[in-house]
Amino acid sequence: MSTNVMFVFGLGFSAKALSAQLIQQGWIVRGTTRSAEKAGALAQMGIEAHLFDSDSPLADPSVLDGVTHLLASVPPGKDGDPVLIHHGKDIAARASHIGWAGYLSTTGVYGDRGGDWVDESSVLEPSTERGRRRVAAENDWCNLFRNHGLPVHLFRLAGIYGPGRNALETVRQGKARRVIKEGQVFSRTHVADIAAVLAASIAQPNPGVAYNVCDDDPAPPQDVIAHACDLLGVTPPPEIAFEDAELSDMARSFYAESKRVSNARIKDELGVELIYPDYRAGLDALLMES
Repeated sequence: MSTNVMFVFGLGFSAKALSAQLIQQGWIVRGTTRSAEKAGALAQMGIEAHLFDSDSPLADPSVLDGVTHLLASVPPGKDGDPVLIHHGKDIAARASHIGWAGYLSTTGVYGDRGGDWVDESSVLEPSTERGRRRVAAENDWCNLFRNHGLPVHLFRLAGIYGPGRNALETVRQGKARRVIKEGQVFSRTHVADIAAVLAASIAQPNPGVAYNVCDDDPAPPQDVIAHACDLLGVTPPPEIAFEDAELSDMARSFYAESKRVSNARIKDELGVELIYPDYRAGLDALLMES
């Protein structure tokens, strides 16, 4: 049997979670990072890392030779998706040898729905510049499928948390806030469940399909902080009205959108059983692990 080779553009939080699993299963994993320091840390994981960012393409595109699977998790910039800008032609030339490709997008493509539910058939109505860039990037990746047969799958990720990146850490660092905006809900997903969804899709390719990746329980952000405080045995921070909160532009943009995201497709089509079906299960487990 030939060895599966995964190439990851953007070895970040989610991609590394999948990569660790694949390496355990005997896969070869190559990918990109933006610094030599991070490349060294990835090498210790068994990942062959190459430098790449929006301004600097791969020094040698031949590292894509022999790749059987491809994952892209680099966010688009104002000029488009840097992976496709620099290496779209290189990927297209190898499309016939790639059995699965994934693009990590976000649920921001749906925009603000006033707390209503969305699924993968919902019209894409991004309400932020970041969301509009994501929609454009999704279309560009799907063009590789339509024009060159690259078996692209879209994964729209909700708010990501996991080891070292969660409400428990926010509380421990003294950075937790309970900002109250009436009717505000977010969907989230544990990084382990992202890896599980990607692995399930790799096992059952269905090119051209989009999948929402989120848990079962869209919830107000202040409830997540309150639960984290309860687990740590500390008093929750006081509630602050959204109108009175001093927020960064990035934080304020998150509060500009409220929606509940359906995850029925990953269950019905991929047979995924979530490891952490809600934030309580996820935070409880993270506390035990810390």
